[in-house]
Amino acid sequence: MKAIHIKLWRDLTRLRAQAATIAVVVAIGVAGFVGMFSVHESLKGSRDAFYRDNRLADVFANVKRAPVQLHERLAALDGVAEVKLDVVFDAQVDLPGVVVPVTGRFIGLDLARVHANRQGLNALTLKRGRWPEHDGTLEALVSDRFAAARSLNPGDTVHAILNGKRERVLLVGTVASPEYVFASQGGAPDDQQFGIWWIDAARMTEAFDMQGAFNQASLRLDAGVAVAPVLERVDRLLEPYGAIGAVGRDRQLSSKIVTDELASLKVMGTVLPSIFLAVAMFILNVVLSRQVATQRSQIAALKALGYSDGAIAWHYIQLAFAIAGLGVAAGLALSALIGQGMLGLYDEVFRFNQLAYVTSPWLIVASALIAAVAAALGTWTAIRAVVRLSPAQAMQPPSPPAFKPTLIERLGFARYVSTGAMMVIRNFERRPLRAAFTVTGIALAVALQISGAFWLDAIAHIVDVQFRQVQQGDVLVNFHRPVPLDVVQDLRRLPGVIGAEPYRTEPVRVRFGGRSEDTALMGFRAGARLMRVVDEQRGAVDMPAHGVVLSAMLARELGVRVGDRIALEFRLWNQRHTEVEVVDVVQTMFGKLLYMNLDAMNRLARDGDGVVDAALQVDSQAMGAFWAAVKGAPTISAVFDKAGSLANFNKTTSRNMGVFSGILTLFAVAMAVGIIYNAARISLSERAWELASLRVLGMTRAEVSVLLLAELGAELLLALPIGLLAGWGLASLMMQLMSSDSIDFPVIIEPSTYASAALIVLAAGIASALLVRRKIDQLDLVAVLKVRE
Repeated sequence: MKAIHIKLWRDLTRLRAQAATIAVVVAIGVAGFVGMFSVHESLKGSRDAFYRDNRLADVFANVKRAPVQLHERLAALDGVAEVKLDVVFDAQVDLPGVVVPVTGRFIGLDLARVHANRQGLNALTLKRGRWPEHDGTLEALVSDRFAAARSLNPGDTVHAILNGKRERVLLVGTVASPEYVFASQGGAPDDQQFGIWWIDAARMTEAFDMQGAFNQASLRLDAGVAVAPVLERVDRLLEPYGAIGAVGRDRQLSSKIVTDELASLKVMGTVLPSIFLAVAMFILNVVLSRQVATQRSQIAALKALGYSDGAIAWHYIQLAFAIAGLGVAAGLALSALIGQGMLGLYDEVFRFNQLAYVTSPWLIVASALIAAVAAALGTWTAIRAVVRLSPAQAMQPPSPPAFKPTLIERLGFARYVSTGAMMVIRNFERRPLRAAFTVTGIALAVALQISGAFWLDAIAHIVDVQFRQVQQGDVLVNFHRPVPLDVVQDLRRLPGVIGAEPYRTEPVRVRFGGRSEDTALMGFRAGARLMRVVDEQRGAVDMPAHGVVLSAMLARELGVRVGDRIALEFRLWNQRHTEVEVVDVVQTMFGKLLYMNLDAMNRLARDGDGVVDAALQVDSQAMGAFWAAVKGAPTISAVFDKAGSLANFNKTTSRNMGVFSGILTLFAVAMAVGIIYNAARISLSERAWELASLRVLGMTRAEVSVLLLAELGAELLLALPIGLLAGWGLASLMMQLMSSDSIDFPVIIEPSTYASAALIVLAAGIASALLVRRKIDQLDLVAVLKVRE
């Protein structure tokens, strides 16, 4: 073994504590990068295989009612390879032993094709039980996620109100569908309140009077065919039948939710690891700069023995590589734990056929290369000047820096500052870059903590706005078809109902300046309270007597301002084309929507005064009697129980966000400890002679410790407010990178989140300082005073 290799091992052993802290920071960066990207790749691969094996369609179109004879015309469209027509309706489902009715989406299933193993597009995967049979009993399949959430098993019996008629339904199996990986009525997925059911297509068309008709079409396109032209052709063909607007797979609700979740993982796997690797590079630079400075004589000896500049530089780069290598190895092991844990959470959400954690070789190679580059950059900037010195120059100690009086001294305020404080100020001014890097690193640790915790604040804000301000009613009900406005009187007669308000939601196409968007128009009565529009800044917004109100997202998409006139096309019922003035723009969180006064909307649509939705306020003491009455109401097809949905939402998000926030908290603590501990150790090694001299002159250990740690304390206190601001910026960046075209989340960070982040990092800093304080107490005064750099 060469002497330089022995030196490498000895240096690594002597720096083991600092090397370990740097390796931990590298490990966290590698673990975040590899773990999150592995989860992303695992989910993406499982999703793509699931979509491919179950033949998920490329285009989806919903209509009010269209004849099945359109099948041939749809199949004949350019670029269309396969067509599937379905009958789909929502209905109220009464589960055994459950007081609250739930909503089920019933879909007709061609049993002959199923038993012949020729399902076609959007094929189902049987998870448990068997396929339905043709017999007198109405047999059904249900989505696997809903069955798990409601503890349903093959053989259970439920009752459903199908087109006003109460039917007994026998559950014979559970399935996974590529079309409903996430089952949602248009908002957040809710497996407690909304499930997908498949029954015999013949019984389905008979129950809903849809013989010879369909209301949903799915299309598979030829390879390489552009989707947009096909969407236009499908819309033109289906427009006379009340088409809502064809969408590609990228805008199909379930597929879009999955895609957005994968995009979020990619952002998290890129942004956060970058912070850790940048911090590791900085710490390496500082540590090795100090190492090189204390080994000038050794470098001179190596040069005198014939080692070249390149060999010496490579020696120190190898030291950095060894530290980074330890971090990469630990990071890969940690990534498997993090990745498999996260995938376990996703396995409860994504019901793919197979979901296995896989780490691609490119991720391992990429993480090693990134860590190596960061280590090399951090090392080279530390050693490039010293290794170029001649042996004679390297033998000499470095020239003392030319220090000048500090700014405070030049201004004449030095007499008001204590000796200890002046020492701290001088170190700040004489090594500004090092102090700036330390402050920045600690600030990033604070920011990282905030970026993990603020999600809980954002979710709490969403819950407050959507469930307590927008929807103040307790229950939402939906009817099979438009009913007169006076149905409100019937709803108010239900047990426990305190108030009832109708509202209307209609699919529309809005056009302005050559742009168009398929969306929904919602109509509310004047003074609506139970379901209303809430602006983020202004609060509740009452609907004006005329004109239309746009959400800010839709206004930005179309380039619309208040006072502009937009073209409006109603897609169902009367299918009227008209123009209307934009009278207001509201800042909402969800959806590119339009809002109107209900009476003005009915006048504009010219299709009567019917509504299909209502919001109810119900006495909590009478909920049992109320739900019993709702189950017996044949005209109610779907219900939404706010309390149940809110409880399920809070349970799911609190667990997932709690795990995520906890992981980032541990990471932030590790980063803070790595930065502060290394900074303290370097400061101790630089000032050991000075501190030993002060001890000999009579200062106590505590007084000497204060002189050393006061600088770190100042840096820590300076970093906290910067970190709080950086935390807001990092949260804003992440929200922007993960933003969706249908969601506009504000960055909400509560004061308690800022306070907890600051306290956690402060505690980590104090713990690191105490570790270094022990080193001060253990100084060998005689040995230190004998060595003067």
